[in-house]
Amino acid sequence: MAEIKQLETVAAQARRDIVRMVASAASGHPGGSLGAADVLAALYFDVMDIPQERIAHFDPAGNHGDGEDLFYLSNGHLSPLFYSILARRGYFPVAELGEFRRIGARVQGHPTPAKELPGVRVASGSLGQGLSVAVGNALAKKLSGDDAHRVFVMMGDGELEEGQIWEAAMFAAARGVDNVIGIVDMNGQQIDGSCAAVLGMGCARQLRAKWEAFGWTVIDMDGHDMQNIVDTLHYARNEASGHGKPVVILARTIMGRGVDFMAGTNEWHGKAPNAEQAEVALAQLPTTELGDY
Repeated sequence: MAEIKQLETVAAQARRDIVRMVASAASGHPGGSLGAADVLAALYFDVMDIPQERIAHFDPAGNHGDGEDLFYLSNGHLSPLFYSILARRGYFPVAELGEFRRIGARVQGHPTPAKELPGVRVASGSLGQGLSVAVGNALAKKLSGDDAHRVFVMMGDGELEEGQIWEAAMFAAARGVDNVIGIVDMNGQQIDGSCAAVLGMGCARQLRAKWEAFGWTVIDMDGHDMQNIVDTLHYARNEASGHGKPVVILARTIMGRGVDFMAGTNEWHGKAPNAEQAEVALAQLPTTELGDY
């Protein structure tokens, strides 16, 4: 297992990568990316079982991923974070982050397997679809006898307004797809305002009741306490799953985490900082031994 300090370092560097990528492209989604950095750092650098030979390997014919844990980013606009974590984990060169959103680059605004980027298994960002993909892949693992591995999928709390999420949730519970683990990034914000103002689905307690009513095991998590994140994700992977019910983790996060003028507001959901704002943001984000790309 990775040390907590190591995971915090990865998350800190990812936040620097996010700001630099989005500012350089003058386009992108920094808010949610900054908020979910701790969770993805823990997943990729500690929790998921990924054989070394599968890293940096793109296999369009092997999308079911037998023999390894899988992750799907349903809220694909968090691509700056996703790319940073994949690159820092060794899936592709870190220098490639500098090509974010450039024409012809593999690191496009939303992830796509069409660019044959290792670690990306499905096009995402059309909100509401990721849980269906993850449930299907988890069911495929069951059918092929890969009972030792799990399928993780991250969704936004605003994304839960999509009806397809709940169709997939019903199916997973009805078919006993207990090797899928959903993670809801609960930052309370979406592109048009707060989730409560746009289409309020209730507080964390009410969201828990909704998922439980759909037949899921529900776990709460502090999305910025690395020890709690690691403990919760390992518990979900090794203890909570595999008992006949799918699992969902409600991760409490702050949009724009780490940058004071971005934190807790939807204003930076899909807005790039200018050069001056990026300089201010980077001054607030600690440098790490991993180094900027």
